[in-house]
Order: sequence, then C-alpha cells, then structure tokens
Amino acid sequence: MNLLYCGDQNIQDGLLISILSLLKHEPDELHIYIMTMELHTAEKDYHAIPDRTISFLNQLVQRANRRSFVKKYDCTALFERQIPRKNMGTRFTPYAMLRLFADQLPDLPARLLYLDSDVVCRQDPREFYHQDITDVEFVGVLDYYGRWFFHHSLTHLDYINSGVLLLNMEKIKQTKLFERARERCVKRWMFMPDQSALNKLAQAKRIAPRKYNEQHQLHADTVFQHFTTSFKFFPLFKIQTIKPWEVQQVHDVLGIHEYDDILNEYQQLVPNLAK
Repeated sequence: MNLLYCGDQNIQDGLLISILSLLKHEPDELHIYIMTMELHTAEKDYHAIPDRTISFLNQLVQRANRRSFVKKYDCTALFERQIPRKNMGTRFTPYAMLRLFADQLPDLPARLLYLDSDVVCRQDPREFYHQDITDVEFVGVLDYYGRWFFHHSLTHLDYINSGVLLLNMEKIKQTKLFERARERCVKRWMFMPDQSALNKLAQAKRIAPRKYNEQHQLHADTVFQHFTTSFKFFPLFKIQTIKPWEVQQVHDVLGIHEYDDILNEYQQLVPNLAK
C-alpha cells in the first residue's frame, strides 16, 4: 500500500498514531512517502520533519514487514518556486497546500492514498485502496459541513473533504489538476485553499461512502476516522477540535476508547520522535 503524508515537524505525533493504526490493520507492506519543507514567514517559522524521525518511523514499519519503508521528500525548493501567496495567511497552515506539488516528484507511484496526520485507521482499508480508479483523478468522501455550503453542482452534493484521498497520479498529471490547483492558490484567496481548488478544478472525481472518512461520529463500519473540527449546538454553541494525540480529551470529551491499544503504544514510543 502506497501512502502519502504532508506537513512540518508539528505533525509528528499524528503521523506516528496514523502509521501505528495502519500497521494494525494492513498486513501487507507499507510504502510511506512524506512531503515536508522548511518555511519561514513574517509570522512564523516552520521546520521540516527531522531525518531522525523518518529513520525511527522507517525502523518501526520494517519491524512489521521488512519490505516496508518511510521516505522523506524535502520540497522546500519546489514550494519556493511557486509560493501560493494569496493563501499564505489562511487559518490553515501553508503545508496543507504541499500535496499539490506531488506531481513534481517523478518517483511517486501512480496509486497513492493521501491521509491527513489526524486520520486514524480503524478497519481494513484494502477495499477502498484497491478499487478501480482508471477514469478518475481522485476518490474521496463528502466534507461533513462544507458539502452544504461549497458544492458546485446544482443537482447533488459534490464537495469532497481532502483529508482522505485516493489519488490517481497518472490521471492527475494528464489533466494537470495539481498544476492548475497550484496556480489557483497563487492567484486567488480561498477559505480552504487546497481543498477548494481540488473540488473546483477536478474533471473526474468519485464520491466514496462516509465510512472511509468519518469526520463527525464514530460508527460500526468506520474505516478511517478523521479528527476534524466539529461544531456543538447544545446546550451552547461551541467549536471543538480534539486530535488523537490529545489522549485524555479523546477519552473524557469524545468518550472514545476505540483506539486505546494504539494510543498506549503511541505514548510509549513518542519519546523517540525528534522534538
């Protein structure tokens, strides 16, 4: 299984948990590609995921299967050649747009499962991963909230959440989807830049069942749970963001103990990450 993650050193905790969850449910080899970069803005300094962390994660997956690996791509130069200036100050980090440069990495495989670092695998993902994607650029699940506000079709909901995407890189290169999305991020401000650009510009996308990117409430058939921001309306309105590495809040606020074995292992291994 080929997987793609993107981010700076702040995703390390989520990356470890996500990989541990995949190791639990995917018996075959994992080929994990991580895009990262150095980025310094007037507001904040971002740092690439350290080589020490990549080495540790590589050893971790190879203990499960010696043919598995974790490979890092430093995309600093790529990003600097086409900075998405109109979207550098959104509430999302610039690293959210880093995946749009994946078509510039020639040795990435044609089939890639992109996961945000706050996505946890709950069940065997192989049925989703191995589906036929010959005629589509990507497969994803409707955004739980955004589907109501940002859909582009007049007849049906079509706004996909970008946290879990099965990518057909050959098709994406043919249609120049990522290239056009990068250009849009350079020239036009968007509330959720990379996600909105992909939804707007995709020529062929497939909507998958909710269980493959559960963004709201855990269900018996959930395959991937995505710990996104949610909105609570009773008894008082509040915005709630709890990530899987915030273990106590996962237990006490969300009431989720589904991943305790993974989170216990994470807590034992997290000192090995370079902070």
